[in-house]
Amino acid sequence: MKHLQTGQFYGQTTETIYLDGVTLTDTEYTKDKVDWHYHKNAYFTFILQGKLIEENKKETYNCSAGTLLFHNWQEPHFNIKPTGFTRGFHVEMEQKWIDNFSLDLNNLQGNIHILDPDIKFLLYKIFKETKINDNTTPLSLQGLLLQTLAGLQRKKETSIKSKPLWVTKVNEILHDQISEKHSLIELSGTLGIHPVHLSRDFSKHFQCSLGEYIRKLKIEKSLSLLSDKKYSLIDITFECGFSDQSHFIRSFKEVTGINPSAYRNLFLS
Repeated sequence: MKHLQTGQFYGQTTETIYLDGVTLTDTEYTKDKVDWHYHKNAYFTFILQGKLIEENKKETYNCSAGTLLFHNWQEPHFNIKPTGFTRGFHVEMEQKWIDNFSLDLNNLQGNIHILDPDIKFLLYKIFKETKINDNTTPLSLQGLLLQTLAGLQRKKETSIKSKPLWVTKVNEILHDQISEKHSLIELSGTLGIHPVHLSRDFSKHFQCSLGEYIRKLKIEKSLSLLSDKKYSLIDITFECGFSDQSHFIRSFKEVTGINPSAYRNLFLS
């Protein structure tokens, strides 16, 4: 079985950035199937464009643009690439880097499929920083990566604690129906809780208001659609449930700091 070393991924790597213990690669997946293998380091896989199937002995991940996975052990897996262009961004962390910052990743063992929009936004920022790539990029990348790991650990610790069933259910509803227009009455009725309860307690579990969370999910979806040239800004506006293009652009800039067109140009460079 192939044991991939630092910076090694199957396909055509178009860019590699080496820091002190962190390696970032931008790779086009070119093989229809990659046999069982494993990687030396803990790493993130972020699908930027296209689709990929990753399977290990426990789970199968049907990945599309915007899918984020974290791997923190040397578990074997294989990949299948459906027809079409697929591009992935990887962030590897060597043990010396983890030790240097006295990080304890024991609660992040195994493979984790990350759905939290705030953590995904950090990965998009890391990717964007690699395209800027000036003399402050190493410092920015280190800080963003530490933020990402801290957010992932908090999320993992929270998921271990007992939480009301409605929390999981509302998260599933909002992820599955991003473009739908939700109301407090409708959601609370579906969840079987009082509207005041939902409004009051939502932020305890999601660290933001219900409206803010829905807006984050819409922006997250728009980021994955911007990677595909076949979607115009108007298409993305309505696909993500924004009322009009100006509303989409304003919300996008508030979250990412740039407008969608500028981000698309950076993303596709």
